[in-house]
Amino acid sequence: MKRGLIWILAILLLLSALCGCAAKPAEPVTVRLGGLKGPTSMGMVKLLSDAEQGETENAYEFEMAAAADELTPKLLKGELDVLAAPLNLCAILSANSDGAVQLLAINTLGVLSIVENGGEEIGSWEDLRGQTIYATGKGTTPEYALRYLLAQYGLDPDTDITLEWKSEPSEVVAQLAALDYGVAMLPQPFVTAAMAHLPALRVAMDLTEEWDKLENGSRLLTAGLLVRREFAEAHPEAIAVFLKEYAASVDYLNENVAEGAALVEQYDIVKAAVAEQAIPSCHVVCITGEEMKTAASGYYQVLFDQNPSSIGGAMPGDDFYYEAP
Repeated sequence: MKRGLIWILAILLLLSALCGCAAKPAEPVTVRLGGLKGPTSMGMVKLLSDAEQGETENAYEFEMAAAADELTPKLLKGELDVLAAPLNLCAILSANSDGAVQLLAINTLGVLSIVENGGEEIGSWEDLRGQTIYATGKGTTPEYALRYLLAQYGLDPDTDITLEWKSEPSEVVAQLAALDYGVAMLPQPFVTAAMAHLPALRVAMDLTEEWDKLENGSRLLTAGLLVRREFAEAHPEAIAVFLKEYAASVDYLNENVAEGAALVEQYDIVKAAVAEQAIPSCHVVCITGEEMKTAASGYYQVLFDQNPSSIGGAMPGDDFYYEAP
């Protein structure tokens, strides 16, 4: 009887030890994030703030740069795990790395607007006929997006309007300031910043909204989140947690604009006063799965049709789009 009791106690102790091991929380995975100074990093700010307070399931490290070429080598070398980058660059990096990276999410829709200073003449695309449009981004996605929209709305970008290209948004603003009346294409948050200096400046058309009116399955997109395929395959649970926490961060930014703007300034992206005005027009999102694939592939097709090299020379394959296991 005594020996039987000893065996029962031993088994209970063993089960207790095993349960204790099973209940021990796993060490959080550290996800190393990279982003560019601007709207593409705005969606991360609440996530980063929560991580600093120890309120996230994953641990996060964050590095921000002014230009993508400062961070893309770190992603490819395994020094970053997730990078917010222009959407066309996401495709180029995948093509140039034999698929070492995948598109995890779309995180910013279009941030471009047609603005006019000194009047209210522009209310439709037809109103642009005969106008000069000052813009930046010649030979890159802003030019391709503008040309596509002009053509879709019945204007020939080479004959019906004049496109005058500047190297920086600040040059566009200076040009508008020097004219009694002028029209331009500008991205956020430069639109908001320019309004502080040019009281007569107004947004005539939001290009994201104008693209959506076409209802052709594609969307005007700016940036996405790239993940290293090796990291995603090794840590699918951490990726699932990140997407959940990132989506919550995006929702917070869009629903609590003043508080979100303060965090945007805290992380040195842009001043809070500018961010608070710009956030509603920055179209910060978290789109994943099939919706991501449909929206991105349609946008890539537009870019490919105009210049295949703008997305790496070929349309991305299905395995470019991350799918949860």
